[in-house]
Amino acid sequence: MTATAVVTGASSGIGAATARGLAVAGFDVVLVARRADRIEALAAELAEQGHSARAHTLDVTDRPAVDAFAASLDSCAVLVNNAGGAIGRDTVATGDPEEWRAMYEVNVLGVLHMTQALLPKLRESGDGTVLILSSTAGLDVYEGGGGYVAAKHGAHTTARTLRLELCGEPVRVVEIAPGMVKTEEFSLNRLHGDAEAAEAVYAGVPGPLTPEDVADTVVWAVTRPPHVNIDLLVVRPRAQASNTKVHRVR
Repeated sequence: MTATAVVTGASSGIGAATARGLAVAGFDVVLVARRADRIEALAAELAEQGHSARAHTLDVTDRPAVDAFAASLDSCAVLVNNAGGAIGRDTVATGDPEEWRAMYEVNVLGVLHMTQALLPKLRESGDGTVLILSSTAGLDVYEGGGGYVAAKHGAHTTARTLRLELCGEPVRVVEIAPGMVKTEEFSLNRLHGDAEAAEAVYAGVPGPLTPEDVADTVVWAVTRPPHVNIDLLVVRPRAQASNTKVHRVR
């Protein structure tokens, strides 16, 4: 039987690229996101290419909906917790608590909801993988990123704790922490739709990561032999030495 992989946040960026990569790798991919039109179009695209893919509209912060989704699946071998995002670049002193709450809801509680709901099926698979897309923001801090940094630190520690708690069970816990990735929406959403400011984030950076770069690492990690666990994989562009040191060509 073909193994089922669930990918959250599959409507764009890293999630969409990961869904494509897992489909090519032979998984039956379940595309999860709030925007039905996008995931349905991606599922149709993959089906036309001969891959197994289906779309399920879902908000990962809605626990009853997440539970209903999990109950609808016959099986699940891989869960890619990719849904997330950043809002704002305010300081801690001026940050909007509602933006902080929204980031925590999707980046941490969304991971919790999906993992708790699907863990029984991941165990039943006999070789399950929980993969959490965190961020280098979950490993270090930077000014103007307090809310996002706090949320991604939560995702990072969730992965570490879950790995300890599942030790001895047939479920791996993998964390992929990307650095600077140029996607169509991440910085645009973070900067409240300011396209010029979003583009300036990557100005002069020779070769920021692409969604496909990160998706390659996800597919590689989940297709390792069952006894191999990739605890934490940090992936940055060569131009980025840390969260605060980036080479730019002027």
